[in-house]
Amino acid sequence: MHDPSRRRERGMTTIGLIILVTFVGLFVYAGIRLVPVYAEYFNVLKAVEGLKSDVDSGPSAMRVTLEKRFSIEDVSSLSYKDVEITKEGSSYVLHVAYDAEAPFISNVGFIVHFDKTITLSSSTGP
Repeated sequence: MHDPSRRRERGMTTIGLIILVTFVGLFVYAGIRLVPVYAEYFNVLKAVEGLKSDVDSGPSAMRVTLEKRFSIEDVSSLSYKDVEITKEGSSYVLHVAYDAEAPFISNVGFIVHFDKTITLSSSTGP
């Protein structure tokens, strides 16, 4: 029979706690490894969107400015030459598409694909 003096223990076991901490720790570590990849992506976007002042100068001036900005922001996953610049009417369309790698554990890593299109309008357009 049931002894009323013994209460049923409730809670997490030590093994359960270790498994939970390991699981959460892996996700935190993955996030830490991905932060530099996304920080670089935001630097790329900032550099590309910062070309608004060079739109009137044309694609060659935009590439020179982009090269300088990528150098300053320490962008290494892509080159300024990898940014496609096309003219559509009085605007320029810049397309950035690249893959960035982030190591995780041993020979396991992440590959993150970035793809962004930005339209920059000329201030002297119609």
